[in-house]
Amino acid sequence: MKTVVKKILGATLVSGAVAMAAVPVQAETLTFGIVPQQSAKKLARLWTPIFKHLSKKTGTTIRFATAQNIPTFEKRMRAGEYDVAYMNPYHYTVFSQKPGYDAIARQKDKRIKGIVVVRKDSPLKTLAELDQKKLAFPSPAAFAASVLPRAKMEQEGMNIEPKYVSSHDSVYLSVSKGFFVAGGGVMRTFNNTTPEVREQLRVLWSTPTYTPHAIAVHPRVKPETVAKLKQALLEMNTDPSGQSLLKTINFKGLELAENGDWDDVRGLNIRLLDNLLAQ
Repeated sequence: MKTVVKKILGATLVSGAVAMAAVPVQAETLTFGIVPQQSAKKLARLWTPIFKHLSKKTGTTIRFATAQNIPTFEKRMRAGEYDVAYMNPYHYTVFSQKPGYDAIARQKDKRIKGIVVVRKDSPLKTLAELDQKKLAFPSPAAFAASVLPRAKMEQEGMNIEPKYVSSHDSVYLSVSKGFFVAGGGVMRTFNNTTPEVREQLRVLWSTPTYTPHAIAVHPRVKPETVAKLKQALLEMNTDPSGQSLLKTINFKGLELAENGDWDDVRGLNIRLLDNLLAQ
């Protein structure tokens, strides 16, 4: 009887071990947050194929994420909700402090500059003519699209009324429809907006250039995962499918980045998100 019981128990243990071995190991998953310069639907359409490509190359599942507007994105960044994030230059100088995002890549051979757009048929010719006007911006802390133009206007003694409309595309659409005489954006999103909107607009003024958006990782992401992600991002420059995907977001390529690359932005001493940083 004891022998039978042992055999039965042995068979149970063996079958259990086989069953455990048959259970697949769960693949690591990363949430990649994209700053909502454009609508969530549009961003998902542009970035999801890129994340599928990177998932395949790294063996890590990378999922698209964003927020309904930039202030919400900023709160989620401060809370460390994204494992990886694509953020504007000012955001990087803030969230590299808390919760400690670390830059790994940025757009290759690129400098970011803000623009102020008006309708193509607008009589306005100079930035000074926007004095006393109501202007559209994506959000208070949108670096090139809002912070830089408003700083210049303040420096010139201009008094404008800023209205925040949640995204770059919303700025372009509202200006094209005549809801505002002008609005702030950046060249990449301007070139990437719908042709029927873009063709109704022209660039009135541009800011000086700065280090562009950062791709940065949260400190909790394992070093070996970060290394694989860096390699996969760089390989997009030479892989035909990667090159095609980069073109869809108007990137000529990617290059590795480090924290000090954004010292030019830190030198502006922008304090807009100090309260959020202190939380």
